[in-house]
Amino acid sequence: MRRLGADEIVDLERYAVLRPDYRDRVIAYKKGRRMALGERVSLVFEDRETLRFQVQEMLFIERIREPAKVEQELAVYNELMPGPGELSATLFVEITDGSAIRPELDRLIGLDEHVFLVLGEGAEEEALRARFDAKQLAEDRIAAVQYVRFGLGPARAARFRDPRVRARLRIDHPNYRREDEIPEAVREHLIQDLSRDPEPLLRRDDPAPGAAARDELLARSPLARLLRPATPRLPGHRVVEAADPTLGLLEATPEQLAELLALVQRAVRDVLAEHGSARVTLDAGPGAAPLRWHISARP
Repeated sequence: MRRLGADEIVDLERYAVLRPDYRDRVIAYKKGRRMALGERVSLVFEDRETLRFQVQEMLFIERIREPAKVEQELAVYNELMPGPGELSATLFVEITDGSAIRPELDRLIGLDEHVFLVLGEGAEEEALRARFDAKQLAEDRIAAVQYVRFGLGPARAARFRDPRVRARLRIDHPNYRREDEIPEAVREHLIQDLSRDPEPLLRRDDPAPGAAARDELLARSPLARLLRPATPRLPGHRVVEAADPTLGLLEATPEQLAELLALVQRAVRDVLAEHGSARVTLDAGPGAAPLRWHISARP
């Protein structure tokens, strides 16, 4: 993935306006990138958007404006950026009882030798050990937050993309053993990480909440229009809707549906070309007029 640059950072005043909506989008986005591994460990897989959020939050909270200091923050978080053929994650050891934090963490000393990404099974199983950030490691203690990488390389990345190959995470530490399949939604995110940069969740020219943002008209026919929403729900989001505000699914004729579906096909092709996956949902049923399809990349 490309490293973050200062030209992608929103200044403090504008970020203060955009922040509430942006934080909601990032929280929803991270849910699709989070995986629990038992009761005590979870991982959030990082990409340009999750790391940019961390940079923006650090600059905002610390009121950092000077270009040199902004570059310093970017350098810190760019170290966590996954490189070609890599997956990067923040690993959390989750202990809610304050009095148990140090004893429980002490029990997990040496965890950096026991976390694996496992591909395949039986004779074709490959267990790829995570690389922990050496700056966080010590012989006599472990931190509750760790940064890890899995360097797949071309061959393992191809296996990871193959839905026929099982993919799971494993911890085989003597005091904590767990193995779980990577959820389908998380794996889809990671497959995209190995292929392309994510679509930005924040842009400098984003309208402020409450501003009169307008959907972008991409195409139209006599009966329908294809739109890019001003506030997309998911990456690649497009909407195909009937021009007649009273037209619902049960009222549409076969000829009208054919014209609408031609635009749906166009939207699907565009989203597939941009994101490599697409899903289509339809607003239907009582009160669901006008007839409307939503097309986006799969989460």
